[in-house]
Amino acid sequence: MTEAQVMVHGGGVWSIEVPIPDNPLGHTLVHLLDTDRGPVLIDTGWDDPASWDTLVAGLDSLGVLVSDIHGVVITHHHPDHHGLSGRVREASGAWIAMHAADSAIVRRTRDAEPHRWLDYLTDKLVRAGAPEEHIAPLRAARASGWTRPLPGQHAALPDREIVPGELLGLAGRRLRAIWTPGHTPGHVCLHLEEDHPRQRPGGAGRGRLGRLFSGDHLLPGITPHIGLYEDPDDATVTDPLGDYLDSLERIGRLAPAEVLPAHQYAFPDAASRVRELLAHHEERLTGLLGLLAGAALTPWQAAERMVWNRPWEQIPYGSRNIAVSEVEAHLRRLVKLGRTEELTGTPATFVAVDPASGGR
Repeated sequence: MTEAQVMVHGGGVWSIEVPIPDNPLGHTLVHLLDTDRGPVLIDTGWDDPASWDTLVAGLDSLGVLVSDIHGVVITHHHPDHHGLSGRVREASGAWIAMHAADSAIVRRTRDAEPHRWLDYLTDKLVRAGAPEEHIAPLRAARASGWTRPLPGQHAALPDREIVPGELLGLAGRRLRAIWTPGHTPGHVCLHLEEDHPRQRPGGAGRGRLGRLFSGDHLLPGITPHIGLYEDPDDATVTDPLGDYLDSLERIGRLAPAEVLPAHQYAFPDAASRVRELLAHHEERLTGLLGLLAGAALTPWQAAERMVWNRPWEQIPYGSRNIAVSEVEAHLRRLVKLGRTEELTGTPATFVAVDPASGGR
């Protein structure tokens, strides 16, 4: 029988460790929230038989059947959070709620033709300055008439919209949505407005409100990926890193008594973690600006020169794409701040701006 690690957080809140196959993150913390109309899940975990069995076993250990689930609230569309939502809904009739910006990504992915996605990714890597040997597998897949489903192509469509600032309709609970774009365009944190026990002993935590289900926005020891989610039909230039930094500051000001993230473990001091993440990204921006002061670089060249958790040569193929996307998000931030400019031509090339002269 499958065993599940379950954590009791008190006040009708539990978390279940649902495994992510072949992923160093290990698991997603799926939170269960008791309401007057039945249990609600916050995220569901990866769509995999072992993950499903673990989720079911975790619920069973709490005396809850999957068929009892009343609703599913999704912090963001990534498969380790949204993957099992459809299966939960099939088993229970539960509704699924998600922010409109991430719902749009789910719909776009479901409707996408594989060849169009391959063309888009190829063009994106060409513009980023990726070497031909990195792009070649995509060209080969396109030429072969690749028809396999895209990642997330079978993800469930949500049937409710999470509206920022509003309370979700959960009987007997005050769960307020806070829009925290950056990790994804529609990422939300969920503020459980309550008199949490951590606030009571000796007046500790006075003035801090409730608990926060933070998804991937705020994690105790991991810096979430900030990349680009481009709609091929939309030419709008976004600033996801700027969105993320603004979102972090809002959460820091909220100062919840406890943060319940989707990975690692719960922790009490949101404001301190926010300051660490703000400092981390400022350091990354400064380091990238230093690289661009020495020479004009493509996003790929900048990624090769930046410091990651392992040498560039050891970073797997897919992770290199993610790293380059993160560099592009930081470059866009520097351009918006007037500290970097993009030169004309393909591949895209960026250079630092001399603040004294107003140019290079």
